[in-house]
Amino acid sequence: MQASARRAERNAHRRQRELEKQQKEYAKMEALEQAAYEVEVYENHLDILLSMHKECAEPVNWKRLLSKPEPRQPENTGALQESAEYAAAAYRPNFLARLFKLEARQRRSLASKVATAKLEDASRHQIEQSEWAIAHVEWAEERDIALRVLDGERQAKLDAIEAFDSFSEISHLGSSIQVIVHESGILETKLVIHGSEVIPTEIKSLLKSGKLSSKAMPAGRFNELHQDYVCSCALRVARELMAVLPDDLVIVTALDNVLNSSTGHMEELPILSVAFSRSTVGGLNLDLLDPSDARKNFVHNMSFKKSAGFLAVPSLDARRFAVSV
Repeated sequence: MQASARRAERNAHRRQRELEKQQKEYAKMEALEQAAYEVEVYENHLDILLSMHKECAEPVNWKRLLSKPEPRQPENTGALQESAEYAAAAYRPNFLARLFKLEARQRRSLASKVATAKLEDASRHQIEQSEWAIAHVEWAEERDIALRVLDGERQAKLDAIEAFDSFSEISHLGSSIQVIVHESGILETKLVIHGSEVIPTEIKSLLKSGKLSSKAMPAGRFNELHQDYVCSCALRVARELMAVLPDDLVIVTALDNVLNSSTGHMEELPILSVAFSRSTVGGLNLDLLDPSDARKNFVHNMSFKKSAGFLAVPSLDARRFAVSV
């Protein structure tokens, strides 16, 4: 099963590809052009980080997949052979053929064409059979997973998520994902965020002269970007899961390296845990919302201060939501 078709690409992604092409010409640029290019790459990177929630796969219609008709096994109609045999049977030698005694040769040629057409029919049928066999296997696999997903089977949810491969972009940006289906059937995703590896530690801008200005990013600004990126990724993951599966509620827990106050060491701990409901997600204006503010629409755990950043929080307990699902 191939990954589902995505919506129209965000402007940020289209611009990213354009900038990547320009990078090849970077060495030939004048100093001011290089400065402008670096600032645009920097701003584009931030744009992508803070708009993760705006893109999502098209929803999977499992009932429609289930209703797809079974591919019909092809038959060898022998159309080419039939056409060649008709030509041979309809042959009548013309005046020149009789004059130069070509009839026997032409009849042998027509007979040869019948034999060749028969082989071509067999070859075409073999190709059609191979294509049908592949299509039938795919049909059977899609039907099987659709039945299991609609039946709420736990392993089927994991199989569907793997088949549609919805999280490749997030993983490229320094995050990894673990999916858990609890015994109650509730889906939980653990999203490991590597904020310090993804979020810039410098602010790049252009001076009035057109030269590049690069200065250390204040801790408060870094923490705000970290918060927006984490919340944007969490919402993106929830949307991807709801696009692939019919679940009405999914839990997304984001983890990052934060101080464990009981040990005094930096550890990979939960910093955000949200129970996303399908009805509320569906009512969001994704183009205009602030991802950090959007979390307030859902049951969640998060402790954040602009000056200190994230603090560790407990993950939401899936059992808390089992009755309402």
